[in-house]
Amino acid sequence: MKLAEAQQQFIASWGAFGSHWGINRTMAQIHALLMISPDPLSQDDVMEQLNISRGNVNMNIRDLIDWGLVSRILIPGERKEYFSAEKDVWKVATQIIKERKKRELDPMLRLLDQLDNIEGDKKDKHIKQFTETIGNIRKFGQQADRMLDTMVKADENWFLGNLLKLFK
Repeated sequence: MKLAEAQQQFIASWGAFGSHWGINRTMAQIHALLMISPDPLSQDDVMEQLNISRGNVNMNIRDLIDWGLVSRILIPGERKEYFSAEKDVWKVATQIIKERKKRELDPMLRLLDQLDNIEGDKKDKHIKQFTETIGNIRKFGQQADRMLDTMVKADENWFLGNLLKLFK
């Protein structure tokens, strides 16, 4: 397989995987392109290589910057903005986890805390069932929260070593 073909296949596949991580296909394709590019790229470079509009590139690069996956790069003497993606896959994975936790898990846990304090007779079967279910979901969410915090703070080698111990 030639490099250009492999790059296109990677970009297309990373785009498809992105939807599973909570980002849109185009955003993931831009991220993939920036990850495999040895040099920072301008919006024009991204538009040309992925055949997408300036507005689409601009919006998705802003989102990638918000996610902490892409950085603006200043090149002396250049008026254009350039962009580069984090190349360390461990850092990329932990950043995606942090963002998804912030956007999904944290709001869910706040809601479950609110829903746990309902009025009424705690012996009523409907209230009892509701509070038990909410409590179980909250407990699971808190355990997931602690696990994700541990993973994000962990050193890559420590995490992979402990993960392998689970499978032995």
